Amino acid sequence: MLKNLPLFPVEGSTGAHEVDALYFYLIAVSAVFTIAIFICVMVFAIKYRRRSPYEVPKPIEGSWFLETLWSVIPMLIGISMFVWGAKVYFDHAVPPRNALEIFVVGKQWMWKLQHPEGNREINELHIPIGQPVKLTMTTEDVIHSFFIPEFRVKRDVVPGRYNNIWFQAMRPGTYHIFCSQYCGTQHSAMIGHVYAMTPDDYQNWLAGGGDQSMAKRGEALFQQLGCSSCHNLDGQGRCPNLRGVFGNTVLLRGGGQVIANEAYVRESILFPEAKVVAGFEPIMPTFQGLVNEEGLLQLIAYIKTLSTRAANPSVPLTSPPRGRTTTPAGVPVR
Repeated sequence: MLKNLPLFPVEGSTGAHEVDALYFYLIAVSAVFTIAIFICVMVFAIKYRRRSPYEVPKPIEGSWFLETLWSVIPMLIGISMFVWGAKVYFDHAVPPRNALEIFVVGKQWMWKLQHPEGNREINELHIPIGQPVKLTMTTEDVIHSFFIPEFRVKRDVVPGRYNNIWFQAMRPGTYHIFCSQYCGTQHSAMIGHVYAMTPDDYQNWLAGGGDQSMAKRGEALFQQLGCSSCHNLDGQGRCPNLRGVFGNTVLLRGGGQVIANEAYVRESILFPEAKVVAGFEPIMPTFQGLVNEEGLLQLIAYIKTLSTRAANPSVPLTSPPRGRTTTPAGVPVR
């Protein structure tokens, strides 16, 4: 019976062990100090109790040794918690460069997921084991929180911005997805499953999915919205050439600069006057209400491929770039 009531979820990802180790360390330190304090309270209450109304206690002189000890030891324990916690945080906050990127959009009350190859899912996520997976997440309405207990990952999904988490599944299996942020009346129904598969099974699953990649859909939307009439890829348009932009530094009017990442591209589409590229006028209209969050992610996937193909023209459109970090200055984005 106890086997059916585990105290902790199984360790389903490579990062789960270090999270559990830190958690158990914090529990152990808390338990030791709690027990020590209660023992001292009980012993001192008995040993130094007042035995008669006229008893005058003996004066107690301070001890530099004890005062130093109970100051230094907690300080060292606190520093160890900080250092260990910071290491775990940065290990989980920075995805590997070879991570498979999957896009997640939260909506009352479901999770919508898109794979770069074109496969789309609702409340389900198929991933290969043994490969890092990066989730780029946003929401169409209220704050949600994407939580996979077995992988020890949880991240709030906030309107108007992109948040990331990453993990690497260790073994095939089915794992739970929860929304851990109260998001409305059907919050408890906003659940799903992760299906961790062998690489071969995952490739077979991909083969039976979408007919167009996210980048292809983004290219079609780029044409449909009329973006190509100004953002000519030959550099002759009224707006900046988007080839080779993503992941690089963009110079802005007024002397500032910004990295052209997912957040910047999204802002440029919805709020084009927020950061105008040096050398161009703020003539681009806003596309608020014309493109949803899924469409924004598809446009971003397409713009990423323009940077990949600028660096390597042989790269096909169906292979969006992952983890590019070079940032040469002076490349305009709009």
